[in-house]
Amino acid sequence: MLSNHHVSMIKESAPVLAEKGEFITTRFYEQMFEAHPELLNIFNHRNQKQGTQPKALRNTLYAAALNIEQLETLVPVVKQIAHKHRALQVLPEHYPIVGHYLLKAMKEELGEDASDEWLEAWQEAYQVVADIFIDAEKALYKEVKQQPGGWSGFRTFVIDQKQKESNEVTSFYLTPEDGGEIPTFLPGQYLTFQVQLPGEEHTHMRHYSLSDSPEKTYYRISIKREDASNQEMPAGKVSNYLHDHIEEGDQLQVSAPAGVFTVDLTSDEPIALLGAGIGQTPLMSMAKAALSVNPERKVNFVYTVENEENHALLEDMNHLDREYENFNAYIRYTHTEGRIKQEFLSSVVDGNTQKFYLCGPVSFTTDMKNDLLEKGVAEENIEREQFKPSI
Repeated sequence: MLSNHHVSMIKESAPVLAEKGEFITTRFYEQMFEAHPELLNIFNHRNQKQGTQPKALRNTLYAAALNIEQLETLVPVVKQIAHKHRALQVLPEHYPIVGHYLLKAMKEELGEDASDEWLEAWQEAYQVVADIFIDAEKALYKEVKQQPGGWSGFRTFVIDQKQKESNEVTSFYLTPEDGGEIPTFLPGQYLTFQVQLPGEEHTHMRHYSLSDSPEKTYYRISIKREDASNQEMPAGKVSNYLHDHIEEGDQLQVSAPAGVFTVDLTSDEPIALLGAGIGQTPLMSMAKAALSVNPERKVNFVYTVENEENHALLEDMNHLDREYENFNAYIRYTHTEGRIKQEFLSSVVDGNTQKFYLCGPVSFTTDMKNDLLEKGVAEENIEREQFKPSI
């Protein structure tokens, strides 16, 4: 239990973390991976190279410092991160390693500002936060294993079908190699893949959203090929490998479905799904599942992508449009019609009666959330998923 004095020290360190937190977390990852290269089998290498992982950890440390007296306010973030940790197979024995190198990086980066007492306070705070995560993840591991068809660790799946959806996106249909049952999932969740690329020492982990409804005998993921846009944004190794080298009959290692960005299938309230680019994949799962459970439920699907050639899962959307009177699709191609503006949004959605689910690039979900808030939509009625690391 943290003493009042140590709580005060943690809170007072928030400005320091705001200023120097990213230096600390960058050094932390460098030193931890040098001493424990096996952990590179868990972390996303691309996020490390781009610096997004250190930024995410810095934000988490800053939030913990600000809220150290009321950590319950971090419960939504803890749940999101715990799901990812469970999917990646983060275990209790990893936390002491992280704690050791995090405190080491703090001491080295802050120098005299990191007194022995200050470091002691942060060591206690880290253990409190680590215990919260360990308990949450323990419950998730148990839940996943005990559900029908559930499994621990990674399970071998076979590519039953590979289908090109657009110029950039390919869908992969997966069935378990052992022929056993697969657990259901909540629409909006994702699968995590452990991929061994030829010639590379460490495995690569990737999360891909499930893009079909839960009641199937297979899992479907729809993956965008990530081409290089500049030197800072190189081509995606895993997405290109899957597109170019994984064929029907090949096998992949998969952990059980995870994620907190989900729609409530027991509700009959209208929902609005706002997606951009590959961000439509979890939203398509939500739309299909919601209408399958309740054909009378009103579902508005607003989707934007560069052009029709890049519009994946178009037949899925057309099928929903044909089959369900309460499904409305609003498609905008940015190449000819420009980005979605608030005026367009106002013309197709009713902010007073709907729950909103946003998914896509950070810039898109941020703009859409701000536009909805300006329209008077309550923040608790807006859920969003951004494809970036959370810690």
